Amino acid sequence: MAFVTRFAPSPTGPLHLGHAYSAMLAHDMAQAEGGTFVLRIEDIDRSRCRPEWENQLIDDLNWLGIFWDTEPLRQSDRVGMYSQSLDKLWADGLIYPCNCSRRDIETALSAPQEGTELPAGPDGLIYPGICRNKNHQRTVSERTSRPADANLRLNVSRVTVDESFERRFDISTGGWQWFASYRETGIGPLGSLGLIEFSPDDIETQVGDFVIARRDMGTSYQLSVVLDDAAQGITHVVRGADLTEATKIHVFLQRLLGLPTPIYHHHRLIRDENGKRLAKRDDARALSKYRAEGATPADIRRMVGL
Repeated sequence: MAFVTRFAPSPTGPLHLGHAYSAMLAHDMAQAEGGTFVLRIEDIDRSRCRPEWENQLIDDLNWLGIFWDTEPLRQSDRVGMYSQSLDKLWADGLIYPCNCSRRDIETALSAPQEGTELPAGPDGLIYPGICRNKNHQRTVSERTSRPADANLRLNVSRVTVDESFERRFDISTGGWQWFASYRETGIGPLGSLGLIEFSPDDIETQVGDFVIARRDMGTSYQLSVVLDDAAQGITHVVRGADLTEATKIHVFLQRLLGLPTPIYHHHRLIRDENGKRLAKRDDARALSKYRAEGATPADIRRMVGL
């Protein structure tokens, strides 16, 4: 089996030790398997991405001894591809416009049980379906023109999906208790969890109707990442354990769009001395600062346990 993996940073700040661990681990795994390592620049958030951060991250990766086998893929070059997929999902009646604010969602969720913790999933608060009923009123002709000025949420509720959705998952046979699965070779006591399965009920209760495109981006991380993994021929996704739960969304979208599902390897997170996960705001852990202080790539490897 071919082995193709990637590192996919967003140029919104400096790379830190956590990024270094993820990039080096993916690069090491590709080399060990005689495979391919590719770079993706996830720059769909144009308000936060900066060319200087992209230049810095490429320089940092090269300093670590990490190089890629093809030209980097930039999400900002693929807006048209994302739009085509949204148009198809819209025409199939699988997505609907939503103009709810976070406050609207919080108010709707807290109304039945005031004071209780609001339900949340890997994409934020689990959407209570405020705009979902409006979707039922759309005619076939209205499905041919997707509104560009509205947020779009993917309708994942079993009870409201149309016939094309049911055919997509072949639920008429009744054999859909476990309708989606993927292989996990990363987290777990032995470093491998094997086959991970989940059902429609898991999607409905643990994820809900999630955002698939935002007005200011024309897409979302969830949509872009599955389309880009397919475009780059990714066979193994190596990334942090903080994205484990989001994998349900990604596999679900792969099923909807007819895309292959890679093997996933979710690795441990690099944390500070207080056990807090590193983030881009932690400039003290930035690779550029370690470099300025005279650290070597071998030093960085020791710091992250490689």
